[in-house]
Amino acid sequence: MFISNAYAQTAGIGGEGGLMSFLPIILMFVVLYFLMIRPQMKRQKEQKNMMEALAKNDEVVTSGGILGRVVKVSDAYVTIEVANGTEIIVQKVAITMLLPKGTIKAI
Repeated sequence: MFISNAYAQTAGIGGEGGLMSFLPIILMFVVLYFLMIRPQMKRQKEQKNMMEALAKNDEVVTSGGILGRVVKVSDAYVTIEVANGTEIIVQKVAITMLLPKGTIKAI
């Protein structure tokens, strides 16, 4: 008498209603792909191509900001001359940029 009856309502989720409710989530993933994932993959591909193309006498910048000329290239390491007679060995992944020839004149 004090408790009223509870009746279930129809869900209303049909073929078109279900797709329309997931449309914003799908759209969000598409935007995420084009704004974040795709440019990152492109950047990684360019970095890999640069690593493979490293050769002797290339002028490079390391991730620490050190500029130098490549003296020796091995599988995982690169020897860089940073001053006359001063060479350092860094990992290939530490090389961030390949400079145009003639940028470094002091070495």
